[in-house]
Amino acid sequence: MSFNLIFIVYFVVINLIGFILMGVDKKRARNDKWRVQEKTLWTIAWIGGALGNWLGMSYFRHKTKHTMFTIGTPIIMVLHIVLYVVIKARLLS
Repeated sequence: MSFNLIFIVYFVVINLIGFILMGVDKKRARNDKWRVQEKTLWTIAWIGGALGNWLGMSYFRHKTKHTMFTIGTPIIMVLHIVLYVVIKARLLS
């Protein structure tokens, strides 16, 4: 299995998890139930799910008033892009 295929599968799955967790957290917030910990949302973002988190934030209108999320999530996405380019250029060329 090639690096690109593994990367794409991982990227899709982890971002889908991030997107779904944002929706679950929004629904639970509205119903005054147990919430997904912010630590979990940040962990998903740091391990590659920042795009899914950001799309979930926009789609569900969740955490959009939290500066840490509105600024931090795009920064993590940029860092992931830089990391991917470096890995691709240095290790796989």
